[in-house]
Amino acid sequence: MKYFLCLLVLFFALARTEAQYRVVFKVNKYPSAHSGDSIFVAGNFNNWNPGNKAYVFSYGNNDGFQFSTQLAAGNYEYKCTRGSWRNVETQSDGKDIANRSFTLLSDTVFEISIEAWKDDFASAERKHTASSNVRILDTAFRMPQLNRSRKIWIYLPEEYAKSKKHYPVLYMQDGQNIFDEYTSPFGEWGVDECLDSLIAKGKPACIVVGIENGPQRVNEYDPYDAERFGKGEGGAYLDFLTETLKPYIDKNYRTLSAKENTIIAGSSVGALISYYAMLKRPDVFGKAGIFSPSFWLASPIKSLTDSLAGKINGKFFFYIGGKEGDSFIQDVKDVQESLGEKSTAMIYSLFDANGSHNEEAWRKWFAEFYGFIMADGFNNVVKTKE
Repeated sequence: MKYFLCLLVLFFALARTEAQYRVVFKVNKYPSAHSGDSIFVAGNFNNWNPGNKAYVFSYGNNDGFQFSTQLAAGNYEYKCTRGSWRNVETQSDGKDIANRSFTLLSDTVFEISIEAWKDDFASAERKHTASSNVRILDTAFRMPQLNRSRKIWIYLPEEYAKSKKHYPVLYMQDGQNIFDEYTSPFGEWGVDECLDSLIAKGKPACIVVGIENGPQRVNEYDPYDAERFGKGEGGAYLDFLTETLKPYIDKNYRTLSAKENTIIAGSSVGALISYYAMLKRPDVFGKAGIFSPSFWLASPIKSLTDSLAGKINGKFFFYIGGKEGDSFIQDVKDVQESLGEKSTAMIYSLFDANGSHNEEAWRKWFAEFYGFIMADGFNNVVKTKE
């Protein structure tokens, strides 16, 4: 009888956890400009996809713009767009707004007022912020594995031109977001300014290579096919990094090419492909920065971790924010625990209770990540910071 009661308690607990609630988003105020354009909602419930047609508002004469969906209980963040991050909603003066957030515990209706759109403010008013140590390596670097081209940025430490030293290399996804406010739709990481400061204070220097994302961003960064997004091209993208880009960088710059000095990092789906690269090519990449990884998009990543972790002995820095949603957080915990149990990797797990899924959060913790990966040692240690 006790066993039966326990099962009942467990059943109801699971039912409550998995309950779905109806969420309605209503736009009751928006700029008259672009009134004929579609409005989308992008958040941590759809991998922050700014133009997902499954999350477009419908227009009714009586209700205005409205979108409804079903979500499980939890913490969520979102913004409205007109199909891309270049025309995301902003404050009335064009400045970025913080992510809208809510905790879902029941059926809910949200009334939304949109003050302005980002693309209505002249791009000439935005300033380039990249330091003098950043340059564009190529505006159309060929990616033969994917039959397309991509802009590549490179950061060289100030001392590079005056020395004969060789340097570690950090490969970062979403290259347009890491150095320059002008090219980043909603804030940059400030990697160049951060490194300039850290190196001046005595931290080891490194080269940073930023690979711009493209229209197929989710496909390129996802190793697996997904019903919602289509064919996964992550394997081909990883081949591009290891067989085309890295050999070019090693040939043309003074690098330390061994795995211990080859680092990969990214955020969201960029973090997913960075983690995948560490699992699949531990002979190439020895350290990684995994910021807000979209593991939900690629459920096989957990079984891949289980099967390959025994071969992994590198260094992993994980960041997740408390405002990103319970399922996001749990996915990261599950992967970290499996990796920690089955590998000899050194893992730094950072949980920021007030952290979000955005450049502001990733910028905040970049220096912490850099200090960890540039420190000596490959010990089997799990370090947690909250």
